[in-house]
Amino acid sequence: MYRSLIFIALSLIFSSCEDVIDVDVNTAEPRLVIEASLDWEKGTTGSEQTIKLSMSSPYFSTDTDTSVTGALVTVTNMNNNTIFSFTDENNGTYSINNFEPIIGDTYQLTVVYNGETYQATETLIASTSIKEINESIEGGFDDELPEVNIYFDDPIDEENYYLISFYEIGDMFPFFADVSDEFVNGNEVYYFFEKEEDEDTNMSPFEAGDTVEVKLYGISEQYYSFMRLLIEQYYNSGNPFASNAALIKGNCINPTNPENYAFGYFRVTEVDVVSYTFE
Repeated sequence: MYRSLIFIALSLIFSSCEDVIDVDVNTAEPRLVIEASLDWEKGTTGSEQTIKLSMSSPYFSTDTDTSVTGALVTVTNMNNNTIFSFTDENNGTYSINNFEPIIGDTYQLTVVYNGETYQATETLIASTSIKEINESIEGGFDDELPEVNIYFDDPIDEENYYLISFYEIGDMFPFFADVSDEFVNGNEVYYFFEKEEDEDTNMSPFEAGDTVEVKLYGISEQYYSFMRLLIEQYYNSGNPFASNAALIKGNCINPTNPENYAFGYFRVTEVDVVSYTFE
């Protein structure tokens, strides 16, 4: 009884000392966000493509509708001057069904919005094919966890850069990996992915019946450098020994007003897509 009274008294004392503190957080002016990934999946025409436009918002903002409508969006093939005009779907997406992807050609994105013009340029990079996909137990970091393995051949006598995406059906986000052929040029490349238990993200190890979708993108050196920094910052967040996060700029510039650049990236890639179901 005596201890209970002390506990109640202390609780009243500390609860009475609680004050609501309002912290002023610096916010930047909203910027245009361009999500323009023109990916040509092997075995398809690549004619259907979508670009998404939105505005950046403060971290604690409760306004969920940041979609941008009323913009003019075009992509120009700089090799043959063909212009592809995207249709405003009035929900922040801009689509097209007659895009013509050509390996090795250079494309320029142009977005005109709110009196400003934004541009980005990329070259369509070919992707090699995933020649084998399987599962194993002992090849990963933990000998008791299953992992998915992929194998592909890197072309010889050229520099190649890849982005690999592993996505288990039902997960919120995929896992990304950036790969260069600097030390494996002309050889077979092997990459694996395993999942550990993580209560914060509701992640659990692979088990029988799980299906994982793997995408292998052929990307430019410029995009490889961008993704390498982005992936490093993302997966090192929360690490007490990690360096402070820095602003990573994409390739979407504003030629007439350089300070008013857009967030995001314009990429043009070929991608090989395979799926595997664990046994």
